[in-house]
Amino acid sequence: MADFLTGAAQIFTVATLIYMLCGSIAGIVAAAIPGFTVTMAIVLTLPLTFTMEPLQGIAVMLAVYVGGYTGGLISAALLGIPGTPSSVATTFDAFPMARNGEPGRALSIGVWASFFGTVLSTVVLIFAAPPLALFAVRLGPWEYFSLIVFALTIVASLVGTSAMRGMLAGLIGLAISTVGTDPIMGRPRFDYGIEMLQAGLPFLVVLIGIFAISQLVSEVENADNVRSGNALVTGAIDFQTWKVMKEVLMRPVNLIRSAIIGVLIGALPGAGGSIANLVAYDQAKRSSKNPESFGAGSPDGIIASESGNSATAGGGLIPLIGLGIPGSAVDAILMASLMVHGISVGPRLILDHADLVYGMFIAMVVASLMMLIVSVCSMRLFLRVTEIPKWLIVPVVMTCCVVGTFALNNRVTDLYLLIFIGIAGYVLRALGYSLAPLVLGVILGPIAETNLRRALMTDEDPTLFLTRPISLIFLIAAVVSIIWAVRSHLKARKSTERLSDAPTS
Repeated sequence: MADFLTGAAQIFTVATLIYMLCGSIAGIVAAAIPGFTVTMAIVLTLPLTFTMEPLQGIAVMLAVYVGGYTGGLISAALLGIPGTPSSVATTFDAFPMARNGEPGRALSIGVWASFFGTVLSTVVLIFAAPPLALFAVRLGPWEYFSLIVFALTIVASLVGTSAMRGMLAGLIGLAISTVGTDPIMGRPRFDYGIEMLQAGLPFLVVLIGIFAISQLVSEVENADNVRSGNALVTGAIDFQTWKVMKEVLMRPVNLIRSAIIGVLIGALPGAGGSIANLVAYDQAKRSSKNPESFGAGSPDGIIASESGNSATAGGGLIPLIGLGIPGSAVDAILMASLMVHGISVGPRLILDHADLVYGMFIAMVVASLMMLIVSVCSMRLFLRVTEIPKWLIVPVVMTCCVVGTFALNNRVTDLYLLIFIGIAGYVLRALGYSLAPLVLGVILGPIAETNLRRALMTDEDPTLFLTRPISLIFLIAAVVSIIWAVRSHLKARKSTERLSDAPTS
């Protein structure tokens, strides 16, 4: 209790709270800009914390961290462009809901789901950090590969109306992930002598090109759209945030299940919100009584994605606090910040610096509250984006995309790739291909390849994927997932055929 009170006393100072509020705003704004990731925002914050006390500096970065996971929702809902990789699945339903005249409701659902997801993950972090951390580090490359195979089966539920086109898009994504440098041997491959391909196709460049550029080109196709704002959002500013909170809480199973998925995936080193939001969305769709509503503005889809990706914030701290193993790039930066202040991160962290750890727990909850307050208070301002004429907003967003792409690696060649990928994404969209499977393939392809090769380099016996219990469980889950998705797809197609054959009165 003494350590808890010491940590709380350090957090609840005027200076720390003001710094955390600024960090929360910075995280939300940075993540709302396509290409400016949470990691980039944390990196920019790190030098500013060197003169602060250890807990104060960590608290500020946690505020940026939590705010960043929510900020990606803004552009995903209002523009159909995921601000961060962790908000990809949010676009599937938040953007259609906004287009249907309810952008305020879409944003509110996402904000409340993010808040509850972060709080739930913090509760799990407090009570289950040691056992979950020990489980995460027991996973070898065999288990990680099987986990990614299971995650790749999500493609089967994201294929849209055409299973063949959806699967083909997923294969294109996997092929894109192989271009560039071999992750194990460091040798160039599939660059065909083209200099700009030697470094590979960065995931964020693909993400921005596929979603942002193709969406912006689609927006300017119609001259009427260019001259005016979104005509579908008349009265969209009139919404009640507290009613939306009740709507989110009326779906406790989806909310808690998605948060648990986010915590578990966040606790796995190398995984994160980019995987958690897709897995949580997939499970929500499979468990729904109305899966056909997903992709057309379903509240459950927004809740699953936002709760799942925000819960990885608490999940990622589990291996960091329990064993000193960063679960993501952001966690590695937090670890570096502690080391700068002379605090060693490892199994003895909670024993030697209990007040710091308890302070981090409190900072997570405070950061969640600040994110909620900032988001709710500024939501009506964000909604004004829908009233801006397309001739003004398209070049502004395009500029942000270009700046964000260049800022990733400071390479001009990435801008050429952005244009090419954007055109390719527009063509695929026009031909009726689902872009979600492509992005999923790009995300999971490198992780699957790396762990498969590590497993075979460790032991060439392929049966280990089946004889190791956790690996086998993931593979069985993958088979069940595919069967379930195919069954649901066939059932939906038969229902559509029956409706089309029914006589009209």
